[in-house]
Amino acid sequence: MNVPLILLPGLLNDARLWAPQRAVLEPDRAVQVPDLTLDDSIAAMARRVLDAAPPRFALGALSMGGYVALEIVRQAPQRVERLALVDTMARPDSADRARVRRGLLELAHMGTFKGVTPQLLPKLIHRNSLDTPAAQTVRDMALAVGREGFIRQQQAIIERADYSAWLADIQVPTLVIVGADDQITPVEEAQFIHQGIAGSRLEIIAECGHLPPLEHPELTTRLLQQWLSA
Repeated sequence: MNVPLILLPGLLNDARLWAPQRAVLEPDRAVQVPDLTLDDSIAAMARRVLDAAPPRFALGALSMGGYVALEIVRQAPQRVERLALVDTMARPDSADRARVRRGLLELAHMGTFKGVTPQLLPKLIHRNSLDTPAAQTVRDMALAVGREGFIRQQQAIIERADYSAWLADIQVPTLVIVGADDQITPVEEAQFIHQGIAGSRLEIIAECGHLPPLEHPELTTRLLQQWLSA
């Protein structure tokens, strides 16, 4: 049996984020998509994933899931056989971005949570995907995570560690993917990770926003297949 694969979703995402990839990859290997809505720290999320994970595994992750993936590699490097980081970042938020996060968190604590609004959706996915089933999946996932899940996830993101210094310690085959038009974690962040991890491969997907697994599912799956077999 091929090495098991763990795929980590991002903020306001659930297993549906990776459904297109899972449908193709799962016949050849065990695939897990853990629930990242239960903890309010990245370290706790990582420990929960590790507790349920096989002894060794390949690890793919998007956005907030990427923070968890980097924490998993920090906590248990000997268990990760290869790493795929999709539209994520290793550096902490800028002051402005952190301020926006704290404002959203405060609103959620006050009871204001609207999921992914029509105003937010164009920041998450490319305009070419706005009238596709991917857009509805994004909205549905956010509502399923809900206010309490969002509060825990946002708190975890705000307090996450700076993983920049640990990139050089990653010694496994690493794939870095980013949408060319990602407004949440732009291409520069992917380039920073790519430069920090020796021997990593960088793939920039044209006409793509923050969610390649849904926006370009076939291409994302093909890239993961290549990474898994490299």
